[in-house]
Amino acid sequence: MVEGTWKADPSAAREVLGDLPGSLGESTVIRPPLYVDYGVHIRVGARTFVNFGLVALDVAEITIGDDVQIGPNVELLTPVHPLEPGPRRNKLEAAKPIRVGNNVWLGGGATVCPGVSIGENTVVGAGAVVTKDLPANVLAVGNPARAIREV
Repeated sequence: MVEGTWKADPSAAREVLGDLPGSLGESTVIRPPLYVDYGVHIRVGARTFVNFGLVALDVAEITIGDDVQIGPNVELLTPVHPLEPGPRRNKLEAAKPIRVGNNVWLGGGATVCPGVSIGENTVVGAGAVVTKDLPANVLAVGNPARAIREV
């Protein structure tokens, strides 16, 4: 797809994008560029908006709910690697799934680490690094991200 095609012909962009993720909900918009490992392990719900530069390393399943807002340059990272130098040198890799609940907002530059689930209606601040599960209905910020209040 030619850069900018999504603007000139959103239906053409959706047609190309429709072949990439495992599933793509109705009225969902994903702005290019989008970087994935496989694409087929990504499930995106309805009416979700993904801004420019999403990195979704889908070695394991990535599930994104309905009505999610994803800021620019967000990273969803499922791969894990051994800490020991030998297995790491041998390029051993595993992965843990990521789940993003309905109506979540991931601020620009946020990173979601392997195995994390984010509860519905939660807001993750810009630049936050989410290393552990976040409950529903909270605002989480920082590195590592921590819930600072309810929303």
